Amino acid sequence: MSQPTLTELAKMIDHSLLHPTMTDADVQAGCELSRDYNVATACVKPYSIRQALDIFAGTDVMACAVIGFPHGNSTMGIKIIEAESAALAGAKEIDMVVNNGKVKGGDWDYVQREIDLINQAVVNAGSILKVIFENDYLTNDEIIRLCHICNEVDVAFVKTSSGYGFVKGDDGQYSYKGATMEHLKLMREHTAPHIQIKAAGGVRTLDDLLAVREIGVTRIGATATKTMLDEAVERDFPGTLPILQTA
Repeated sequence: MSQPTLTELAKMIDHSLLHPTMTDADVQAGCELSRDYNVATACVKPYSIRQALDIFAGTDVMACAVIGFPHGNSTMGIKIIEAESAALAGAKEIDMVVNNGKVKGGDWDYVQREIDLINQAVVNAGSILKVIFENDYLTNDEIIRLCHICNEVDVAFVKTSSGYGFVKGDDGQYSYKGATMEHLKLMREHTAPHIQIKAAGGVRTLDDLLAVREIGVTRIGATATKTMLDEAVERDFPGTLPILQTA
């Protein structure tokens, strides 16, 4: 695979602005960074969509909104309404979390119906859907089954994680893996070629970004956007970014 340009790397990134304690000022700063580094989207909570769009006016950086976040436990009807409302508010990409209780319980008809109805609502409103699996909770067989469902429903992306799917260990401590190479390869193998893969959680360096790109990942969720792209500039990746033109 040839060396990507700075723009190609930036357009792999959804800059994550989802921490529970983020203030409007934090979101403002994160959206300005997203604009200045020309990423694909800033991933925001639904109430921040308008704020993000105001900052992105005149650019091709988009707002991405999360739905049923982070645990996917809202009723199906509420998730459909939330997704449609976010798309109509201007979020061109929607990241929704599956109902993992239904996945773990093997209620695949419910899982497929929910993904299908949300996808229909989002597409009809002019946006695309990414489906968050939360792989830390799942077996390989469950991940594969979700991939097959997403193939049937024909979503735009499948995504590894929310970034907040912490698992309690035997020692009582909570840990989180997020996007692993094993799971990304599994998802790429079992997802239709035209459906894209988003890695979220654990991609923190430029080398991490390049490694997941090599196996077919086209988008990542990241908080380390500035660190990764600044390193790409230092390593003389070709091209330019808006932040360099205004420096």
